[in-house]
Amino acid sequence: MPRTSRLPGTSCRRTVRPLLFAGLVVAVAAMTAALGYQALRSSPTLPTASFSATAPLRGEPREPLGEADGAVPDGVTVFDDAIPAVAKLDPDLLRALRQAATDASDDGAEFYVSSGWRSPEYQDQLLREAVAEYGSEDEAARWVATATTSPHVAGDAVDIGHSEATEWLSRHGAEHGLCQIYRNEPWHYELRTEAIEHGCPRMYADPTQDPRMQQ
Repeated sequence: MPRTSRLPGTSCRRTVRPLLFAGLVVAVAAMTAALGYQALRSSPTLPTASFSATAPLRGEPREPLGEADGAVPDGVTVFDDAIPAVAKLDPDLLRALRQAATDASDDGAEFYVSSGWRSPEYQDQLLREAVAEYGSEDEAARWVATATTSPHVAGDAVDIGHSEATEWLSRHGAEHGLCQIYRNEPWHYELRTEAIEHGCPRMYADPTQDPRMQQ
């Protein structure tokens, strides 16, 4: 048989190279695993049950409040029972308003409602907006009460729209027990049944002078 020539060391080098490559792969894998383990050890533990799919995320805009919370669309009168801002007013106040509105219609005045009953959430929103508009809580308090003190939240106050209606009430409201409470708010009326015989009480300059607002 013919003899096959072979260079010295060829078979050895072919065996060693795959072994070196395999060793390098194993070493890299081991280092990667070690680094991953250290990263896991140094990472803070994240809570697993604190997120609710239905809870709003921090910084997420609030849902706008609508009629169910007391917002009033244009054109609502004191006779619109389908509007919560009207329907949830104190029954005695609503009755007096409707009697007055019936009388006022003979003089060509119609009682539109710009605001009536409000939910606490809606009152809070109005207060935040007032602070942003007027630049301070003290100034905002002259126009908007807190949810815990506002007679609107209790259904005991109504804001009447259109000047002819408020002018009519300034002349005849006491006959129905309806009184303007704050001098700076000619649209804000509340029920004072004693006014039918004795006239409306003296007005406060603004809500900050009302003892009810000091609670």
